[in-house]
Amino acid sequence: MKTKVTRRKFLTTSILSTIAISTSKFRVLGANNRLRIGIIGCGGLATGSHMPALMKMKESDNIELAAACDVYQPRLDNMVKETGAKPFKQYKEMLAQKDIDYVAVVTPEHWHAQMTLDALDAGKHVYCEKPMTWSIEQGKKVVAKVKSTGLKMQVGVQGMSDDSYETAARYIKEGALGKVVAAQIDYSRNYKRDFWSGDYDPNCKPGVNLDWEAFLGPAPKRPFEPDRFFYWRRYWDYSGGIATDLFVHRITRLIRALDLHFPNMVVGTGGKNYFTESKAEIPDTFNMMCDYPGGINVTVMSSMANDTPIPHVIRGHEGTLEFTRDGFIIREQRYKVNDAAPRADIIHKKTGAEDILLHHRNLQNAIRNNEALKCDSTTGLYAIVAVRLAVDSYRKRKYMAWDAQKEKGVEAKA
Repeated sequence: MKTKVTRRKFLTTSILSTIAISTSKFRVLGANNRLRIGIIGCGGLATGSHMPALMKMKESDNIELAAACDVYQPRLDNMVKETGAKPFKQYKEMLAQKDIDYVAVVTPEHWHAQMTLDALDAGKHVYCEKPMTWSIEQGKKVVAKVKSTGLKMQVGVQGMSDDSYETAARYIKEGALGKVVAAQIDYSRNYKRDFWSGDYDPNCKPGVNLDWEAFLGPAPKRPFEPDRFFYWRRYWDYSGGIATDLFVHRITRLIRALDLHFPNMVVGTGGKNYFTESKAEIPDTFNMMCDYPGGINVTVMSSMANDTPIPHVIRGHEGTLEFTRDGFIIREQRYKVNDAAPRADIIHKKTGAEDILLHHRNLQNAIRNNEALKCDSTTGLYAIVAVRLAVDSYRKRKYMAWDAQKEKGVEAKA
């Protein structure tokens, strides 16, 4: 006897089959809902921040730091000793493990894009340290891949797990500042010796306990130099320096608070103003200024030779919002454009914090319960465009502009 198949039943069956095929490479969480995590890169950020947070969450959040990978054997050995994770020398071998649910990419910036793309292709969710990618083109590819796979990706700007910025956005949209005209923020430090540098491990030997070629990966091929390996943030091949390592934290906050996307124009200035004899290619003093649609100017400042901060403020015609350690305060401008009665200061006490544990927990809740991500790949791309245009401007000594039609940075026309 033949069973009659209606058009509705056929379509329903087809849709379910398509979903099953598209998700077949994703591991289904076990009955206990445990998430198994692999970490790629076992350097200072991984061992000093990610590992302690994940180990602390082991019981409370039902997770397991199950695998670790690094090109430098001593770092890998240390991670395995501290966590019991299964070691891998090649990250693709880790990605081939079907019982890994998500990976944390904690490597130099020039590897972020390829490792993220490979992880998504392997059906893994991703926590990728900031900046999301080394270049704008790579960022566009990552956003597209995240959308096509439906997997979750958290960008490691952990300050976004502080609710101050989304709350500020609500007040600003409601008109608490009037027309916003400018914002300013900084990230400064003061180094006694050469900035972002220090001692090397004298036992580091390429070909013995370090895979130098694997470290270089997509970067230009160069002979081994200890400074390039241990302090890679100082070199353009692997990093955008202050802009991509520090400013990405700051500009992302303002992007969220002001609901910004792509800038119209960006300029980057600075130089090796104090550490003039440093081997570093990047500047020790860097500033960027971005003009965004709607007449909003954003300034970000930094020095590695003076750590006195500037107020982190958003300026509107009718009010000023200043971010504080506890949240933010909105003060009315003295001279207003209307005759309304004076308004009391608005004080917001933050929830959440700039906390890597909370940022991982948000990703885990997104994987389990589809919770909204605090810093998704699209937000990551907005930040990459701003900081990378600033780097290009500094290196070319040109104003840079965003070509919205071609979706690329170009030299601004006079």
